[in-house]
Amino acid sequence: MKPNVPLLLRLVLLTVSGLTRAQVETSLLDLSMILPSLSRPANHSRIFYAVMFDAGSTGTRIHVYTFIQSDSEQLPVLDNEMFHSIKPGLSAYADSPEMAGQTVALLLKVAKKTVPRLDWKRTPLVLRATAGLRLLPAEKAQTLLDQVQHVFDESPFLVPDNSVSIMDGTNEGILAWLSLNFLTGHLNADAKKTVGILDLGGGSTQITFLPKLKRTAESAPVADFVARFDFFNSTFELYSHSYLGNGIMAARLATLGALGAEELEWQVFKSSCLPNKFRDEWSFGGLTYHVSGDPGGHAGYKLCYQEVLKVVKGIIHQPYELEDGNVFFAFSYYFDRAVDAGLIDGVQGGMLQVRDFKKRAKEVCNKITKYPPISPFLCLDLTYITCLLKDGFGFKDSTVLQLTKKVNNVEASWALGAMLDHFHNLKIH
Repeated sequence: MKPNVPLLLRLVLLTVSGLTRAQVETSLLDLSMILPSLSRPANHSRIFYAVMFDAGSTGTRIHVYTFIQSDSEQLPVLDNEMFHSIKPGLSAYADSPEMAGQTVALLLKVAKKTVPRLDWKRTPLVLRATAGLRLLPAEKAQTLLDQVQHVFDESPFLVPDNSVSIMDGTNEGILAWLSLNFLTGHLNADAKKTVGILDLGGGSTQITFLPKLKRTAESAPVADFVARFDFFNSTFELYSHSYLGNGIMAARLATLGALGAEELEWQVFKSSCLPNKFRDEWSFGGLTYHVSGDPGGHAGYKLCYQEVLKVVKGIIHQPYELEDGNVFFAFSYYFDRAVDAGLIDGVQGGMLQVRDFKKRAKEVCNKITKYPPISPFLCLDLTYITCLLKDGFGFKDSTVLQLTKKVNNVEASWALGAMLDHFHNLKIH
């Protein structure tokens, strides 16, 4: 029988000692033998680091996590996170992959400034790419990953096996759920409730929550809407799905009728969601599109909603159970657009009802011709979020969402969960 080595203790053993997971699993190691001998008092905290890159469709982000192991505590704790991001995402460099490597190399400077030089060689370096690379042809995506791998291999940090890869969409949702529940203290053995997550990226969107009713899993369209993994001696069976092509930028393309279009230089893509007199170029995923409002037509919320409904209807599955006590944290572009619309504070976030998105979408869309908003896409984006929540997932107007960017000063994303998975090997299936 394997000894029960707690997750974060295992993290310390793996990171500091350089032992393989198997070695950690098969022997109860004496911490005093493997923790670094530091010129500090015996009871001083010992600090460890981990670096996770989130290669998203609209930007590349670096998360440098600091963990503390104190002699007086059984487990290390996540002390803080250094976060930085760069736009555009790696997929924008599909035809100039060396730029992807330069982007990662630039962000690595953040890790070098954050992690003390003596700790570099034992600090793991991991990159996971999401929808931006999933939407690219496999050969182009692999070329970008190869560039990143070269930069990693040249770095002074610990580069584990499988350090650079494209993340499965379902795992993205599950690991975001793990991050948020870890940060909110809902993974403790005595925790009675968990929180659900809604993540709206540029290329994909995820929903994940812990169902209370068997029917929720049984009524899912296919088996891959349900995922299981073990964590802290508990087995979690989650409802989770990622919709590739339903992130906010991909939804813009689909609404405009530009998704998968060719000969872009000769076409202008029009929408009632844009101001009548608006005409400009817009880039996403390394491609540039000519977009405009409908000069001879009408603009406004109703027409816009009809357009975005085509992107949602028949594509997004409505889970059987959403309301029964599940608190949902919504982040990424849900948060960003709520800030842009003046619905929440850009630092504190806040609680919103679904109807708040709907109300503001109507106000913005019905005034875009007379009073163009700061972003010409704000009407489209707010209407899409409203449609996604209501006609997509099936949330009620009165459903309350927790809009957040950070929890305990840590970014709300899948990145922390992915780092925990890297050390713990959750065996998600």
